[in-house]
Amino acid sequence: MRSINIHEAKTNLSRIAEEVAAGEEIIVAKAGKPKMKLIPLDCKKQIKLGALKGKIRISPDFDEPLPPDMMDAFYGFNQ
Repeated sequence: MRSINIHEAKTNLSRIAEEVAAGEEIIVAKAGKPKMKLIPLDCKKQIKLGALKGKIRISPDFDEPLPPDMMDAFYGFNQ
């Protein structure tokens, strides 16, 4: 893992992004003090949209106001 300063990171951002995407981890420092770590994203994981379809149910009264006693319990007063 190598360290670079912020000026170098700004000047060579495209090249550094390619290196990180290829698997290298890079520390960016300011005045010699580490400020951030650039690491590659794990893009191998695929997201399957709709995977929970039919498995989650939202109650028909989900967005109804709470009863007064519940309002007291949550907020300490009746709205």
